[in-house]
Amino acid sequence: MPEDMRWVGAWTNGLVTVDKSAFSNQTLRMIARVTLGGNKLRLRLSNLYGLQKLTIGAVHVGLRDGASERIVPGSDRTVTFGGQGAAVIGPGALIVSDPVELDVTALSDLAVSLYIPGEIPENFPITGHGNCHQTNYLSTPGDHTGATALPVQATTENWYFLGAIEILSVATTGGIVCLGDSLTEGNLSSLDSNSRWPDQLARRLAARGERVFGVMNQGIGGNRILHDMRGDSGLRRFDRDVLGQAGVTHVIACIGTNDLRNQRGLESEIVTAAQMIAGLQQFALRARAAGLTIYGATLLGYENETYFPGAWTPAGEAKRQEINAWIRTAGAFDAVIDFDKATVDPARPASMRADYDCGDHLHPNDVGYRHMADSIDLSLFS
Repeated sequence: MPEDMRWVGAWTNGLVTVDKSAFSNQTLRMIARVTLGGNKLRLRLSNLYGLQKLTIGAVHVGLRDGASERIVPGSDRTVTFGGQGAAVIGPGALIVSDPVELDVTALSDLAVSLYIPGEIPENFPITGHGNCHQTNYLSTPGDHTGATALPVQATTENWYFLGAIEILSVATTGGIVCLGDSLTEGNLSSLDSNSRWPDQLARRLAARGERVFGVMNQGIGGNRILHDMRGDSGLRRFDRDVLGQAGVTHVIACIGTNDLRNQRGLESEIVTAAQMIAGLQQFALRARAAGLTIYGATLLGYENETYFPGAWTPAGEAKRQEINAWIRTAGAFDAVIDFDKATVDPARPASMRADYDCGDHLHPNDVGYRHMADSIDLSLFS
């Protein structure tokens, strides 16, 4: 690889276990919008949570044709691993593909097709991401990885086994990892709209036309700083999901709401503001030790949420205000991204504005997610 080039994450996936999925002699075609352009890419496939080896029979990648499962004719490429078309991934492991030559523009959709030759039962367990707000496709039996039009048996809103798409970029290209929970994941945003706030940040950076950045979404719904819930806790996954991403230069930490909500109601998982602040400090210390710039994002108000009734409490709100005050004033981060200030209802400081609220008083709508991204000062990425 030339010294003036490096691999940078153009799309990533916050990996968890995906329930109620099983495959046998099928092709999975998954759609991913990349945030960087280039002419050479590679894939990461993961068996992070698998308890046995995973056999991949074939992998192809191509440019998605419109809003369908089809591939643009002539863009299909075979993906290899050490020169081989098939691959076996051990339990808990990942593999990185050989480079693939394909002209890709920023904010274009790729179709990644995996052939699963054997049987993968529901209890495998399967590594991926559910509730991803993107239509993906499962084929009729057989290897259809190279098919322009996939014979679709079913659709799904899950990504399976695909951990990242990386683009070979000039050495000055930056990489932003967005570490968070469902608000970063983009929960309850519109299907197939790429309305998550990291998507919208990528849109703004691409339109700016200055230093180029890849944006890597590591949002996992239900994720917390201090305790495992959906996925490993933020502190457990930080090295893997942030420091381990290709080409990362910047981090936005937007996480903590689920620590306050304590959805499982366990006394052992009740946290103090001081404990959450200590966790956020660890993010800052570990990022800087790796030479990264890290920004802290304030936590949005969620007064009287209906997503999980009773999760909001006055005590939790007091902690949220204390944590946000610390993020804003303590100087632990290189800068502050004040999502709370950008979305708060001036008449109700514990709530987001109604026009940004999807209706559950916890998650923004598409307009709210876009406004979050639009509130970010792009001079932080220069």
